[in-house]
Amino acid sequence: MFRRTQTTADDSPVSVNDPKPAGKGRPTPKRRDAEGRRRQPVNAPQNRKEAYKQLRERQANDRVKAREGMLRGDERYFPARDRGPARKFAREWVDSRRLPSQYFLPFSLLILLLTWIPFPAEIRGTVYVAVITVGWPLMMAGVLLTSFWVAWKVKKLVAEKFPEESVKGVGFYAAMRALQIRKLRFPPPTVLPGGRPVPAKK
Repeated sequence: MFRRTQTTADDSPVSVNDPKPAGKGRPTPKRRDAEGRRRQPVNAPQNRKEAYKQLRERQANDRVKAREGMLRGDERYFPARDRGPARKFAREWVDSRRLPSQYFLPFSLLILLLTWIPFPAEIRGTVYVAVITVGWPLMMAGVLLTSFWVAWKVKKLVAEKFPEESVKGVGFYAAMRALQIRKLRFPPPTVLPGGRPVPAKK
């Protein structure tokens, strides 16, 4: 009787740089070893310091990518408070108009500068009366009235145009945007005063 001779396969790992392929005369590499080599990251950190450095680099790249996306107007990168058709409508409605409230910060800065200028005594009193006693209260009243009107108007229009959208907070969102200097608004305006689209940057 002839006995069947069993041969034991060699389970030793095969180098990935070995030019000789597995086949006749060479053991077949274990499946788990081959998969492990494929899954190993190319730039795996060697220590905690290197891992932390790679993490910071990825976070920095993600922040740059997110900012570029927001500057392009890609809503995928917007914060939650800026997403949705209702918020987009509110931004475009405010950006397409010149509202008194958007001049609040420049006017406040002007008042501050005027109080620092050493006017002669006979002029200083007139300037203070004209600017602080008259100009400042009028500007504050204009800002408050404009803010209430913007919030009411935008909330009403959103309810009419987007009945399926929640109007909660959209009026306040529009009023706060109307207080900002146009060039400092974020996300950046996509329409010019009057409603025309902002020209694409070359």
